[in-house]
Amino acid sequence: MSTPRIVVTGIGATSPIGATAQESWDALLDGASGARTLEYDWVEKYQLPVTFAAQAKVRPDTVLPRPVSKRLDPASQFAMVAAQEAWEDAGSPEVAPERLGVDFATGIGGVWTLLDAWDVLREKGPRRVMPMTVPMLMPNAAAGNLSLHFGARAYARTVASACASSTESIVNAVEHLRAGLADVVIAGGTESAIHPITIASFASMQALSRRNDDPATASRPGSIDRDGFVMGEGAAVLILETEEHARARGAKIYAAVVGGGVTADSYHITANDPEGHGAARAVEMALAMADASPADITHINAHATSTPVGDPNEYQALKAVLGDRVDEIPVSATKASTGHLLGGTGALEAMFTILAIRDRVAPPTINITTQDPEVPFRISGEKQSLGSGPQLAISNSFGFGGHNAVAAFTTV
Repeated sequence: MSTPRIVVTGIGATSPIGATAQESWDALLDGASGARTLEYDWVEKYQLPVTFAAQAKVRPDTVLPRPVSKRLDPASQFAMVAAQEAWEDAGSPEVAPERLGVDFATGIGGVWTLLDAWDVLREKGPRRVMPMTVPMLMPNAAAGNLSLHFGARAYARTVASACASSTESIVNAVEHLRAGLADVVIAGGTESAIHPITIASFASMQALSRRNDDPATASRPGSIDRDGFVMGEGAAVLILETEEHARARGAKIYAAVVGGGVTADSYHITANDPEGHGAARAVEMALAMADASPADITHINAHATSTPVGDPNEYQALKAVLGDRVDEIPVSATKASTGHLLGGTGALEAMFTILAIRDRVAPPTINITTQDPEVPFRISGEKQSLGSGPQLAISNSFGFGGHNAVAAFTTV
């Protein structure tokens, strides 16, 4: 029995640089930055050492009907906005509910609902805590609400693997489709964690950039003067289905998902393995599933968060697998524009990777002043042509807990 090929038939996103997938892609190619100063009273109230982030360009509660948004945490609101766009983009597939699945991800979940409810409890007592608090804050809320909205009864699964979460959800969706558990899957990830507690925590561990005077240039992956990542928020969604199902209904096809790898470092709860063994194995697994070699790779969307340690570690992991070939492949580090969406970042970057091979262009990586010699990727502040031949691209995601996930895409 042959293994079914899995294809992408719909995309949707709401990000710091665009209200939709296409708007986000256009802004990325134009070199936009989504980072800006936070205009909230709590920034000064708590004397936060970092006063900026990459907020979503459009608030989700201004897009969704009020009765819908009121029962969803912002993370689930973002997921709903992106999923509705992706579903419509896919042509609203007619599929039996028992053959429609959801593989969705978040790194943190409903942090705003949880901490707002805690404030209400302390200030007004237990009777004022909303009955829907737990269903709104739980990490599987986005997957559950997407299942309800679209009538997906095959399954609704949640991944919470920190910053690797939504790439892992895409890899899981491919495996579930190949196993025959569904014909169509809504896959992706979301995050809405630009909150005083998360900013304070990340700042305390010295993970965030502190360029408060110039937020737009703060995220600078691969640049020798990088000083940390920029918090982002939003969601991205891919509609995945078997190629047989897609062609039978005459769907447009963006790309095929031909490989995936998921591993663990078992090294440290926040630091990645400095020798990159787990990350390298994830790349190797993705290439093996794709039946491809390093010579076949035409583009890489790097995890590249702009942290002093993380960027060179990723380069070394890729070097271990790809050898000298890694220095020839056009690389994009799109967090320079979008910031880091944590659990939503893998899905957004997977979408950018798909559009890169469709349009045969590697997006620019903004804010590089002087490239770090320890991160000698073929990276540029200008768009890079991917050429006219066959395309195979990988998108990397690595997260706290030692999670590594890599997805591979080809043109169809």
